[in-house]
Amino acid sequence: MRSLVIWTLVLTLAAGTAFARDESIDELKSRVQSAPPQDRPRLCVQIAELQLHNADTLYRNGDVELARAAVADIVSYSEQARDSATETKKHLKNVEIAVRKVAERLRDIKRTLSYEDQPAVEHAVQRLEEVRTSLLKQMFSKEKK
Repeated sequence: MRSLVIWTLVLTLAAGTAFARDESIDELKSRVQSAPPQDRPRLCVQIAELQLHNADTLYRNGDVELARAAVADIVSYSEQARDSATETKKHLKNVEIAVRKVAERLRDIKRTLSYEDQPAVEHAVQRLEEVRTSLLKQMFSKEKK
């Protein structure tokens, strides 16, 4: 009985700590500008992933305009993550993997949308694929500096 109480307490504290670390999108956006260049790719990817979740929820709830704004943020912050990773030559692989997963999820979301709402998401997926392509070119270029 005592171990059950201890484990419950430990799990509650761990969950509370994890919840406390979650930052809102606005807080993350404000941190991106002041973050050191090596931290920007991680922050931008985190914003893109949060906006992906928001876009999915908004599309399901029928808030198409807000969802489109979230999709635009996804593309914008993915491009910023690419630019920061390319600039510092760090986290290229992590950014590419994250952008690939986001693009796959956007494709899944697109399949659930009405015909009128699909072109905006398809355009976003194409831009994310361009981001991935440029990251892969950077990662596998033969030119070493």
